[in-house]
Amino acid sequence: MRTIITETKVYKFDELTEEQKEKAVENLCDINVDYEWWQFVYEDAAQIGLKITGFDIDRGSFCEGEFLLSASEIAQNILNEHGETCETYQTAKSFMEEWQPVYNDYLDESSPNYESGESEDKLQELEKEFKKSLLEDYRIMLSKEFDYQTSEEAIIETIQANDYEFDENGNLI
Repeated sequence: MRTIITETKVYKFDELTEEQKEKAVENLCDINVDYEWWQFVYEDAAQIGLKITGFDIDRGSFCEGEFLLSASEIAQNILNEHGETCETYQTAKSFMEEWQPVYNDYLDESSPNYESGESEDKLQELEKEFKKSLLEDYRIMLSKEFDYQTSEEAIIETIQANDYEFDENGNLI
């Protein structure tokens, strides 16, 4: 039996040449997405009352989910919790601007639309469209999160935050 001992020079990321850094980033291209990277987006959705049940940001490009609360409660949660520049905020605001007058009219005993089937249908259609738009907003968020997590910037942040070390070929030690 023989034992061979090899010696390897070890480098911090910042000590690598530009070429070695590129190789290190290339080798770790999936480091930020090899686990449930979407969890934060799912948690954000759950906080407003939306349960995301599945998504595809590749060729299928969809986001599926279900409301855990009424559409109006979810919209109000978004308006309370999300910033005005957020797409979900704009979606919720538009929904409430359309939905609230129909709902008020539906509950108004002096209205010809009081508890009418037409009003119920209109409310259900608005809620269905709201859910569809909201899920599209979350699909876009998921896509942007994936793009960021696989970006050179995010990979380098992970490398540096974890104080990874590399060999002279840019391979993780």
